[in-house]
Amino acid sequence: MPLRPTRALIALLILWTLMGLAGSLHPGVSVGWGILGGALAFLALLDALVAFVFKLPLAERTLPGRMAVGVEGEVKLRIINLSDRPIHVGVFDGIPSRCECDVFPWRGWIKRSGYLDLNYPITLSKRGEVSFGKTHILMTSLLGFWSRFVKIGDHGKVKVYPNYQPVLSYALMAMAHRQEHTGIIRKNRAGLSRDFHQLRDYQMGDSLSQIDWKASSKRQSLISRDFQEQLDQSVILMLDCGRRMRTIDGEISQFDHCLNSMLLISYVALRQGDQVGILSFGGTDRWLPPVKGTSSMTTVLNHLYDYETSPFPSDFSEAAERLLRHQQRRSMVVVMTNLRGEDSDEIREPLRKLRQKHVVVLASLRESGIGEMMDKDLVGFEDALGYFAAHDYAAERQDVLTTLKADGIVTLDETAQEFPVALANTYLDTRQII
Repeated sequence: MPLRPTRALIALLILWTLMGLAGSLHPGVSVGWGILGGALAFLALLDALVAFVFKLPLAERTLPGRMAVGVEGEVKLRIINLSDRPIHVGVFDGIPSRCECDVFPWRGWIKRSGYLDLNYPITLSKRGEVSFGKTHILMTSLLGFWSRFVKIGDHGKVKVYPNYQPVLSYALMAMAHRQEHTGIIRKNRAGLSRDFHQLRDYQMGDSLSQIDWKASSKRQSLISRDFQEQLDQSVILMLDCGRRMRTIDGEISQFDHCLNSMLLISYVALRQGDQVGILSFGGTDRWLPPVKGTSSMTTVLNHLYDYETSPFPSDFSEAAERLLRHQQRRSMVVVMTNLRGEDSDEIREPLRKLRQKHVVVLASLRESGIGEMMDKDLVGFEDALGYFAAHDYAAERQDVLTTLKADGIVTLDETAQEFPVALANTYLDTRQII
């Protein structure tokens, strides 16, 4: 309802009713009671009419260009009073449901022909395009008998990205070879998948294969060939968006853990001079052709920020066929999923088909709860059942991984805590054999 009585009007009505009860005992009071009731009704009606014809305020909202999950941002809200008198308002902005914001409801006065600036902090907990509704205003009428509820302003949308700042910190430290902080190890394999860079004087530790004997004979001293990493390799990240990725692991889903790891490996690969492409399957079927250069990290973020899981099973065969159609050049293909023991027949043949043309890495995210259940002290029958169930589950997964390794597939099976760094290590090692 657009109008609702205020506490002041309700209090007057209660008082008037009590006077009516008193008037029933004293007939002389009834005349005054009727006059008072008529006056109150007239004033209440007049106040309601004035409230309806009163100029509504304006609302102007300025949203950030983009936000990150779990990172506080600021929204600027201005309420403009278009009338020639002060107004008392209650304000509640149309914030999304899944957010943290302690500012609303706000109540106070806005001076005549003035405005109110409400710059409030907000923290969003969901990725994707998030909508803000209109601003809710509760205006008090001139005499204070009524509150008028209105919605003013416009709807708004803001893109909410994964919180990639920690991921970028990982990547920067990895590129600086700071393995003591990250655990990311860069293995130096001279002469393997490396391009000639320059000639230089021989140094202790250089292998015989590095010595340029022709240049050495001309200089009458040993000359070594210096190599640099091959650039412009292609890395294709295949992301499983099916129902198996919806499991909550810690505070977020396994799917979001995979997204964070994808951002890390994308940044590392782009910094290495490689190209990064993305193919998703399992309900969210998208394709990002390979992009190159550190500036392309924005392209990757814009492509990934609104990814969601689906309630459907994942079709690995269809995904492999789609990738082979899109990507003809030999690449490193990283398949990111949550491997199950029953996946042997379903996943083996598609990966073997990809292996014929590409270097394939299966990166499986293991539930941390399985390890915790296996390490738990057994204090009862239920614990024993859980232990043996977890043990069988882990053994089935390991059988599938062993089979895939025998097929020439590079495999990775880590918990969410270890997954990002382990994936970066695997990338830095495996890219040399593309």
